[in-house]
Amino acid sequence: MSVYLPAPIRTTNNQIKLIFRVLFALAGGIGLFVIALLTILLVFQFAYLNRIYPGVSIAGINLSGMSPSQAAIIISNQLTFDTSDLIFFQAGDTLYKYTPEQLGLIFDPSANADSAYLIGRQGWPWARIYEQFHTFRNGIDLPPSLLFNGPLAQNELESLALQINQPIIEAALSIEGFDVQFIPGQVGRSLDVWATTAFLSAQFLSLESGLVPLVIHTSTPAILDASAQAETARRILSQPLTLISSVNGETILEFDRAGLADMLEIQRVSTNGLTEYLVNLNKNQLLAALAGVAPQFNRAPKNARFLFNDETRMLDLIEPATIGQTLDLEASIEKINQQVAVGNHRIELVFNIIEPMITDSATTEELGISELIQSQTTYFYGSSSARIKNIEIAAAQFHGLFVPPGAVFSMVDNIGDISLDSGYAESLIIYGDRTIKGVGGGVCQVSTTLFRAVFFAGFPVVERYSHAYRVYYYELNRSGSQDASFAGLDATLYTPLVDFKFKNDTPYWLLMETYVDASARSITWKFYSTSDGRQVDWQSSGLMNTVAPPTPIFEENNDLAKGEVKQVDWAVQGADVRITRNVTRDGKLLFNDEFTTHYEPWAMVCQYGPKTKDFPPKKIDDDLTSCDV
Repeated sequence: MSVYLPAPIRTTNNQIKLIFRVLFALAGGIGLFVIALLTILLVFQFAYLNRIYPGVSIAGINLSGMSPSQAAIIISNQLTFDTSDLIFFQAGDTLYKYTPEQLGLIFDPSANADSAYLIGRQGWPWARIYEQFHTFRNGIDLPPSLLFNGPLAQNELESLALQINQPIIEAALSIEGFDVQFIPGQVGRSLDVWATTAFLSAQFLSLESGLVPLVIHTSTPAILDASAQAETARRILSQPLTLISSVNGETILEFDRAGLADMLEIQRVSTNGLTEYLVNLNKNQLLAALAGVAPQFNRAPKNARFLFNDETRMLDLIEPATIGQTLDLEASIEKINQQVAVGNHRIELVFNIIEPMITDSATTEELGISELIQSQTTYFYGSSSARIKNIEIAAAQFHGLFVPPGAVFSMVDNIGDISLDSGYAESLIIYGDRTIKGVGGGVCQVSTTLFRAVFFAGFPVVERYSHAYRVYYYELNRSGSQDASFAGLDATLYTPLVDFKFKNDTPYWLLMETYVDASARSITWKFYSTSDGRQVDWQSSGLMNTVAPPTPIFEENNDLAKGEVKQVDWAVQGADVRITRNVTRDGKLLFNDEFTTHYEPWAMVCQYGPKTKDFPPKKIDDDLTSCDV
């Protein structure tokens, strides 16, 4: 394949010379143009040295070619700042008026002339030349500029703050006697000068009159108004206070106005973020006053007392039930303060009502009582009239009482006060290692009889104490003879330390009846309930480890007359007795227990009057059983 290439262009020397001539001519022309341009710029710059460039004006006033000082004079003569504009501040209903000058806004001709002079003289050289050319060709009209003197504005606002600012004040409440005074609270206010200055600057930029918001910080006191609490205090102190029973309207306590003023207190309380004054009567003083009288009005509930009618097999009411009541101290105090706060001065106190377990309408079916399940009798031949009286009073405390199913019965809790005020007489009692005269002698005849009823009915004995020595009353049989087989079946009672307790471990109520036959010198204790089929098998060891009585004791007693001799203690052997009991039902053992009794030997004690002949005897026979020597 054949390829044809174009022939190379050939340049002659004359052509090259011509090209160079053209290039040199062009370079020379450009150089001359540049030189001319630079000359023009230099001349322009020199011509406007220290003068404002052409095309620059302020608010329509042409300042071209003027020096800054000349321009300032022209501006001052031809442009004036309107001082009729006003700046307003408002705080609540009060309006404050200021001129702009008062707030630091100043019109300065020199500063405006300087602003015009700086046109085309800032930035990089090419930027300056461009701005000069643009201004020369198109012109530039600058708005007049105002100067804002911030410190001067802040000083004015600080002066304004003296009129606006106010301290925060808490409401105050005071009571002097019956005089109640209160001082209203005050919301604190504080002008924020810096924040208000910022809003003022924004308003000045608009160059118009206007309302500038004042930035005011407020602080609300925790308690602003105490007028309602003052009125509450006045109501409380307006008249005496009477507290009555809500049960029968009986007056319980009364306070005069002076007493109320003494108890009135002011507390500062906060609830759910709300703080306020609380005006009421002092709870501790009310509590002390109510607690002092509460025992007079508190009443324990008492079951109705019944007898089991053996003929009708029904219950016969012998003593109505007593509804119990207790003064509810906390609820009463709260009610008192609620009521006096609204002006009530005759207020019912709050009582808790306690219903007895057995009411007047109780029936044998409800209580599960259908029969006599046990009866025990003890004898007290030879007892003094005082001892018989004490037995009758003590036994009556238990006549018609009930023991609930599963409950533990305490004699101490039910016998009441054993004192002369309760009707008891002085009789012989065991005290320490002697038999002495004391109030309530004979009560142990009652506790011993109950112990035997419990023992032979098959109820568990929870607490029982024997006597210090063998008391012949508790070993007497119906005929009046002493029967040692009863030894170990006695129980002593000495309130409140020494008790006798047993448990009704059946599902039925237990009704107790006591009968004292003074003529027969006997006391009988009956249990009515429903038998669950339990049987009692018991064994006694009889008297063991007997010890002879100590040597008889002879004592002089100044209360006795000369020649008078009186025996105050009787000799008794010491001994130990062990009694075991098995309680069964349907041939199966329910429980068994043992009662171990230790009796101390007891000496005969004879007392004689001063100067009684042959007393004390020169020789005392250990076998002596009588004071007749």
